[in-house]
Amino acid sequence: MEFDRLLLLREEKELKQRELAEIIGVKQVNISNWENMKEIIPLNRLNNYANYFNVSLDYLTNLNNNKEYKPKCDIDRNCAKERLKEFRKNNNLTQEGLANILNTTHSTISGYERGKTLILTSFAYQICKNYNISMDWLCGRT
Repeated sequence: MEFDRLLLLREEKELKQRELAEIIGVKQVNISNWENMKEIIPLNRLNNYANYFNVSLDYLTNLNNNKEYKPKCDIDRNCAKERLKEFRKNNNLTQEGLANILNTTHSTISGYERGKTLILTSFAYQICKNYNISMDWLCGRT
């Protein structure tokens, strides 16, 4: 995954990691780890970035180069679970089949589709990259 735009956007605004950490509501070490790709940024925090910098999740994750303004919005968990089901069914995948593609368990996919947990950023990215769909759409931001 490529998250180099996290750093680029912060630098464009001339913010220090500490300043952005306060805005996003995390510790400075988190910003450092995400920018240096030592950790994958959680989807809800990625959404915080998108809202602060007025860009899409797709732009932040290099799924597209369109730096268009996106209205501030939250990830809609109900919509996200329904869109994951829709994606899976439109691609003739069972929960087990999707779990195999993502190298996870059937119960993990089931948990996402029941809205028990929010899909991991890495799984959402892998789906969007491999199937050419929008992360904003998948996460219910549009």
